[in-house]
Amino acid sequence: MPTVILGGGIIGSSIAYYLSAQQPTEEIHIIESSSQLFSAASGYAAGFLARDWFAPALAPLGAFSFDLHDALAAEYGGHEKWGYMKGTALSVNANASGQKGGARGDDWLRAGTSRAETAAGSAEPVIADPPIWLTKQKGMSVERISDGETVAQADPVRLSQFLMDTSLSRGVKLHQPARATSLITDSGSVTGVKVLDLKTRTESIIPCTNLVVCTGSWTPHVFKDLFPASRVLIPVSPLAGYSLVVRSPRYTLAHERETYGGRSHAVFTTHPVSCRFSPEIFSRQGGELYIAGLNSTQIPLPSLAEDTSKLMEKAEVDRLKAVAVRLMGRLADGCEDSTDEIPNIDDLEVLREGLCFRPVTSHGVPIVSRISNDLLWNNASTSSREGRTKGGVFVATGHGPWGISLSLGTGKVVAEMIQGLRPSADVSGLGVDSLLKASL
Repeated sequence: MPTVILGGGIIGSSIAYYLSAQQPTEEIHIIESSSQLFSAASGYAAGFLARDWFAPALAPLGAFSFDLHDALAAEYGGHEKWGYMKGTALSVNANASGQKGGARGDDWLRAGTSRAETAAGSAEPVIADPPIWLTKQKGMSVERISDGETVAQADPVRLSQFLMDTSLSRGVKLHQPARATSLITDSGSVTGVKVLDLKTRTESIIPCTNLVVCTGSWTPHVFKDLFPASRVLIPVSPLAGYSLVVRSPRYTLAHERETYGGRSHAVFTTHPVSCRFSPEIFSRQGGELYIAGLNSTQIPLPSLAEDTSKLMEKAEVDRLKAVAVRLMGRLADGCEDSTDEIPNIDDLEVLREGLCFRPVTSHGVPIVSRISNDLLWNNASTSSREGRTKGGVFVATGHGPWGISLSLGTGKVVAEMIQGLRPSADVSGLGVDSLLKASL
């Protein structure tokens, strides 16, 4: 049965990867609207992976996906190909009061508190040494908040590219840049997708039995355009986030390989207080350091992901850079630690400035689900035929900051749903039907 996947980011690429291992590949199509692959969160995310940092409804998928990351890296040389590194997560607190923020769950995103507070699955924090590339702050305390081998790091661009390239090598068809304009249906089933080539402006029809909508922050718009008569809306909103990739003299390839034995560090901090957000810093393969945490709900979502860079505000980039220097810059001569009164010396090399939108749901967990026909069509005659229809419509979105971590598990589970198999991870708590029906 032909499958059309809307969205060529890491979720769509992962679905194609696992589905193409089982389904005839000439029947799998990916529709991607941007002319540049991975120009959204799949290309600008940190790539932090965790096994047990999730709410109960999401915990099975989180653990399953983390184990898939580990197995994939072991099978295909992920360390060399996409910078896969096991690591350690640290919580850094330089608040004189010793008190951390109070947000829980996905609230940390909007409230500007630390993602580290969601690490409910880890053991009691223990005092740890900071990585040598982290500038010593006045009153700083460092705690390890990960257990054993339960966090890791990957380069999301290289991982996404591997998944896409492997899928294409198996015969999956990529239509790019292209956009699904409408559906062809028969008795309550999708039988085809009309696709507009955004370069030639020509339209074609792709046969379709299974339709997957995984277009990130754009999912609500795509879904509404294709199902205008649907009684529901996909409850996902975009959250913009700035990031920087830098290099430091204190984190070279020698440090990465010799000092830390090829292991990464994830640093979550609520300091400095003056920056009014909670920076996150990740050491990545190749001597890179990634810093983010400066989020905004005020930036409008562009029609194409590749246009996001046009929305970057220099003042916000400078603000993030100042915090990067504060947390990773060289101390001025004669200083033992960093303070507001004496700025650090900027010896960081900025490799990339980034802005991307993460899709977040109001209830804090993603949607990974088939959508029942009675929610798709506002027509009793079509909904009554659900038991006789073939294929289906699936949605995979709303992963928030966990899109890379949950990508492989989501891809595997959705591929199994399409094939009519029992999902390898329990995603019953990520269904869309009960959530949307409750909102009617």
